[in-house]
Formats: sequence, C-alpha cells, structure tokens
Amino acid sequence: MKLVFLGPPGAGKGTLAAKAVELLQIPHISTGAIFRTAIANKTPLGLKVKEIIDAGRLVDDETTIALVRERLAEPDAQKGYILDGFPRTIAQAEALEGFSKIDRVVNFDIPDAAVIERLSGRRVCKNCGANYHILFSKPKKDGICDLCGGELYTRDDDKPEAIQKRLEVYRAQTAPLIDYYRKKGLLVDVDARPAVDQVIINFRQVLKV
Repeated sequence: MKLVFLGPPGAGKGTLAAKAVELLQIPHISTGAIFRTAIANKTPLGLKVKEIIDAGRLVDDETTIALVRERLAEPDAQKGYILDGFPRTIAQAEALEGFSKIDRVVNFDIPDAAVIERLSGRRVCKNCGANYHILFSKPKKDGICDLCGGELYTRDDDKPEAIQKRLEVYRAQTAPLIDYYRKKGLLVDVDARPAVDQVIINFRQVLKV
C-alpha cells in the first residue's frame, strides 16, 4: 500500500507512522530522513542538499523531488511506503504522480486548539532532555525531572504563539493539497484527537486493513 500522511505539527504523525509500519510492513519515509541519509552518504544530491542547508536556504522542489524519486526506487519501497512531509505543494504532488501511483492520502485531522494544548503542555528537562507533559505525562514533582532532578522548561517552539505560527504556515501550505487529493478521491480523514491506540483503530477502519 502506497500512502501519503498529512497532518499538522502535534497530530502525532511520527508515532502513528511507527505503528502503521508494524501493521503494514512498509517503510516510513520522511523528507527529513531522506535529506539526512543523502548527506551522510555524500551522494551528489546529498552534497547539494548540504550546501543548500548550510547556506540557510530551503531545499527547492526540484532537489526534493529528485531525492524522493531516488528513495522510492529502492527495493524496500517496492511493495509500498508511507510518505511523510512530501508532497508539500501541488507541484510536488503532480511530480510524484509522474513516478509513483499512490493508493491513499491519510489526513490526520485535529483542530488547532487541540494541537496547542498538546504541544504547549510539553516540558523538557534542561539537564538530561527527558520529555514530560503537564496533562498526559506529568513529572512526580511539578517542574522537576523524575530521572535527574533537573529543571523542566518550555521550548521556544512549544510556546502557544510559536505553535500558532507553525499551524498557520501548515494550513496555508496544505489546504490546497487536501482539496487536490479530495477531488481525486484519494483522501481519507482520520480523527487524530483520541489516544494513539484509538487513532490506529480509526486508521485501520478507513483503510480496511
């Protein structure tokens, strides 16, 4: 099964993808991982990506598309894959159609308010980097790490105003893609608000797997 995962930051796509990999026995392919692997392997495209990133620029469509095409040609992706972070634009979606036919686009749907609650509640230990959540995974003592006694803090990108900006960028970029795939009859919506186990049940039901 060849799938594309869509969903805003905080929808839990990474966790859900890991569960779907176990279920479907297909690789989870994120653009970030493709970039890192290409850079580490010093491939011609990897060297180009490193140069772009080192210059503080965004990797252009042409390079991203070429890297995804290269990755999907590998043996482990022949029976299927989960693409995460690609396509981001209509141009990328059209390019993908030229070299791989996807079966379904799964849109993990979650309101902005729920995302802000999830992400703004995250706390990280300054000392050891352990993660907590003020609602879902509380430390034993407020503001103190269970593991090392370090101070817990809120990362800048987990502050509500930063999350709101990330969501605005995501919605602006992805809304056209959602419409594009819905018109093609490829889009399925999965409610990403419940706990992971329930989301996986919903996922299995809509995909009939």
